[in-house]
Amino acid sequence: MIYTCTIDTALGAMTASAENGALTGLWFIGQKYYPSKTGTWAEEFNYAVFETLRLWLEEYFSGNHPMLNLKIEPQGTPFQKVVWEILLKIPFGQVTTYGEIAKKLAIMQGLSSMSAQAVGDAVGHNPISILIPCHRVIGSNKSLTGYAGGIDKKKALLQLETQTLF
Repeated sequence: MIYTCTIDTALGAMTASAENGALTGLWFIGQKYYPSKTGTWAEEFNYAVFETLRLWLEEYFSGNHPMLNLKIEPQGTPFQKVVWEILLKIPFGQVTTYGEIAKKLAIMQGLSSMSAQAVGDAVGHNPISILIPCHRVIGSNKSLTGYAGGIDKKKALLQLETQTLF
């Protein structure tokens, strides 16, 4: 059974999904790549995962760097999951580029190169916004590009973490 609830945040309402005690999704309502098959999801505001998520988001939006103390299980292809694991290693308040991630992936897989566009597609399809910090990935020219929740939200998240104007 997939459980869901709506959580209000400083940047707007978000939909969360969870299954088997793990967070499987967190999207800004109406964002690009918002899940289309939610009709069978069961509304369960008090599901334990959501209680923990609300506390984490409250701490995060207070400007703190909370420990990730809930199980996450994003659904995706093996390639996407490898990219999302790399995203989880980007330190709070720091950024990287799609190209830098592509270089890491190429090295990990023993390849001479990797497509930054393929990385960008995987980053863009991240189903657990904020906790898997896809907002910390920027263009090679340091531009704010490619955030499914909207560039305004990406900018606000980076400003919250870095205390720098983007």
